[in-house]
Formats: sequence, structure tokens, C-alpha cells
Amino acid sequence: MTGRTIVLSDFDGTISAQDIGHEVIKRFMNGDWRELDDSYASGKIGSMAAYRRIASLLKAEPREMAEYALSLNTMDPTFAGFYRFCKQRGFDFKVVSDGLDFYIRLILERHGLGEIEFFSNVLRFNGGFSVSIEFPCSNDECGRCGTCKSMILQNERSEYERIIYIGDGYSDVCPTQYADMVFGKGILYEKCRQNNRACFHYRNFQDIVDILDRQ
Repeated sequence: MTGRTIVLSDFDGTISAQDIGHEVIKRFMNGDWRELDDSYASGKIGSMAAYRRIASLLKAEPREMAEYALSLNTMDPTFAGFYRFCKQRGFDFKVVSDGLDFYIRLILERHGLGEIEFFSNVLRFNGGFSVSIEFPCSNDECGRCGTCKSMILQNERSEYERIIYIGDGYSDVCPTQYADMVFGKGILYEKCRQNNRACFHYRNFQDIVDILDRQ
């Protein structure tokens, strides 16, 4: 296929096999957040509303939270090879995450991948144990997700002939309707099947390399 290609990939549960944001919030949230988590999973509230409530309940110092996030690091061992594959093919690659910038940056840098551009929500440490969360990639027209992955994808459309999307969760469902090729697992794959959306199932990034090699 001629023309430029970009790959947009989710982070938590995709590049990182574990949902690091989920684990960090559970560890440092001062109170029971299961009701809030259930409200998000059921679609009663979007991630932006959830994060605003979470921020008021998170209690942590930067070093403590960073050390805990790094201790959870379970990056897909095939991801670095996939990233090299993209570079060899001339594909651009960016991360689109509804997670938090601080652990995405830490983990990419730990693996020598700090050059990768990513879009995410931003965690601010305000002194003491106080934090706040900002949403530089939100969409005012919708207002549900902290990071509007669909808006980011559509912003890339004028530069690329083909957009490949990779994900696994609720926040990945919306952008798949605008992508040219979708790789999904978990919730995303099931939602694509329910919506009759073409989607390649993958277990890890080597599966994606194998499929793209045949294209």
C-alpha cells in the first residue's frame, strides 16, 4: 500500500500488559473506589468525571508513586521489536492513552523508548500529598474521556493514508470507527465483534507483526 502510515496504540493493558493506572489508583486512593470504578465500567460516567473525583482522593508523594509504578512494569516483551518493525517499515508510531503521563514516561524511558511521542492525561503534584489531574487532550464537544483518542486520530488523518489502531479497553472503542485497520483484545475485541467492526485479534505485538507482514 502506498502513502504514509501511522500506528496509534493504547498503553495500559496493551503496551503494558498490566493496567498500571488502575493499580496505582487502587494503591494510593484514600478510600474505597469500587463504586466509582463500577460507574465508569458501566458507562454511567466518563473517565474525565472519574479522574476529577479520583484526584481529590489520591494521596501520594511523587517518589513513592513513581517507585510503585515502576515496580508494576510489565511491558509486553514483544513491544520493542514491534516498534523497530514500524521504524523499518517507515510507519510513524504514537501512544494514545487515557492513563497518566508520569508512569507512561517512566516506563518508556526505562526501556530506552523515551523518544516515543504520547498523548495522555497529566498528573500534577501540588506539594505534600496533594495531586490534580489535567486533560490537555480532552474534547469539549463530548467531555467524557480525559484523552479523546478519536479526536487525536482524526487530527492525524490529513497526514496519513492509513491509520492502524491497537487497543484493549473501553476508551479504545470509539476511535476504532475512524481507523483503517484495528487490532484488539479483551473488551475492545468483544465490542468490535458486537458492533460488526472488522478487527484482528492479537495476544501480543508479535502477532501484529505477523499479520502486517502478510499485508
